[in-house]
Amino acid sequence: MSSYDVIIVGAGSIGVPTAMALGEKGIRTLVIDRNASPGQGENKHAIGGIRATHSSPGKILTALRSLEIFSRWEDETGESIEWLKGGYLFPVYRKAEEEILKAILPIQKEYGLNIDYVGPDKIKNVLPGINHEGLLGGTFSPEDGSASPLLAINAFYRKALSSGVEFHFRETVEEITAENDKITGVKTGDETYRAPVVVDAAGPFSRPLCSMAGIDFPVYPDSHEAAITEPVKSFFGCMVVDLRPGPGSKNYYFYQNRLGQVVFCITPDPTIPGIDKRETSVFLPQVSARMVALLPRLKNLRVRRMWRGLYPMTPDGSPLVGWDQKLEGFLHATGMCGQGFMLGPGIGELVTRMITRQTTPDDQTTLQEFSPYREFAGHEALK
Repeated sequence: MSSYDVIIVGAGSIGVPTAMALGEKGIRTLVIDRNASPGQGENKHAIGGIRATHSSPGKILTALRSLEIFSRWEDETGESIEWLKGGYLFPVYRKAEEEILKAILPIQKEYGLNIDYVGPDKIKNVLPGINHEGLLGGTFSPEDGSASPLLAINAFYRKALSSGVEFHFRETVEEITAENDKITGVKTGDETYRAPVVVDAAGPFSRPLCSMAGIDFPVYPDSHEAAITEPVKSFFGCMVVDLRPGPGSKNYYFYQNRLGQVVFCITPDPTIPGIDKRETSVFLPQVSARMVALLPRLKNLRVRRMWRGLYPMTPDGSPLVGWDQKLEGFLHATGMCGQGFMLGPGIGELVTRMITRQTTPDDQTTLQEFSPYREFAGHEALK
């Protein structure tokens, strides 16, 4: 029987940066994951966008810290994670989207975002070749960007290892152990690991994990498809988010990464609940027609690969971060709703401050927003 200060369940977008942050504080940490290496669950299905451009204080504060970590990583460590500071562009063709984006600007600026609503000429400069017919303007946040999910997660993993964090791969948690309503650890097959704190970073599989402790936790997976093209010479750098709904989808988004590949995804409507990750024949013609209509220069690109991944969704589309009220020592850091990659480093440091009892006033704002026991109502404007 091995003892630790903290056990993290899940070596993905949340678990690995949390382990990195805990390791830097000298906290003896074990990470358990059923896959063979870090980021092999849903992290590898992320498309790589990183933005602080949200409409709620907690997400803005968390993502601003994540942006700092991603953007400085190569300069501070010498490791490339393919960070690209291209910004996020939300072009507007209808009054409905214009009103949404203008309405949230005050709170975005209040919490430190570098963002403005700009006219059509600025949009055309940011995205050369954009369809200008009916273009009203849009918002642009130049400090957002993108990075490679696999390079980043492995860089964070190596940093955690260097700080003494242990990772046990190809192990599955089969039992959460407790005494007198206090966490004592976990069991995986024949192995028992003890710790006073267990972090639920299991993403779309948080609900079955929590059920081991008799807790019905509101995380429900649904699936989203994405694709990537061949690499070509760079002709734009921003993430383009078209908020207009279309047949079978709420919105879609795409960007060109540092290697010149265009990566794109869509938000299906209605949602596709469950854990089926098989690609469909619907996605590519659906999204490519809309992308080419917005940016005709994309029409000659060849798609190299498609995939489908899971979003750990919550009732209101915002994360669940907080101590469990029934089981002392059980800390939830899950339900990122498809934004785990961009929020991960910020969440990791937040969780570390929670465990070490060093939370800040900004943390209290975030934790109130992310509380698993909040009233679930509405959705974030830019979800």
